[in-house]
Amino acid sequence: MDRKSIIQQYWQFAAEKEGWYPPYADALRDVDASLASWRPEGAAANTIWETVAHVIYFKERLIRRIKGFADQPLSGNDETFVVKGSGEAAWQDAVAKLFDTHRTLGRLLQDMEDGDLDTPAPSEPIGAQFLDLTVHDAYHTGQIIFIRKLKGAWPSHRSFS
Repeated sequence: MDRKSIIQQYWQFAAEKEGWYPPYADALRDVDASLASWRPEGAAANTIWETVAHVIYFKERLIRRIKGFADQPLSGNDETFVVKGSGEAAWQDAVAKLFDTHRTLGRLLQDMEDGDLDTPAPSEPIGAQFLDLTVHDAYHTGQIIFIRKLKGAWPSHRSFS
């Protein structure tokens, strides 16, 4: 298996295909705006919705980088956890945007040659950034599931393939 195929496999695992951990599709299934907005006790905790906004930011950043656009300046990572809108429609839009940006990146990856993965964008190779995002996705999927467990909204026993 070449490295592009490996990245593609783990890219699928992150969003829609079960691998070593549940993908976003499972972690976000049956999450409504109310659950997505629930914050565990303690100001340091993010909501599911804030986490989804953060993940979208970094996926969009890689899309911009691949297309040759500059990064948007940030004063800090906290800016990436900002929720836009409220209510069920806005939440469903955020979930759709998460999957849309993920699929867009998957198509961009599909269209690349193996050597393209070494292209710096702007300084780190594109392939390394895809791998970084797969780890980032796994980390935040775990956070989403943990929040659901704290709320009692995740099965105590779960079967998977």
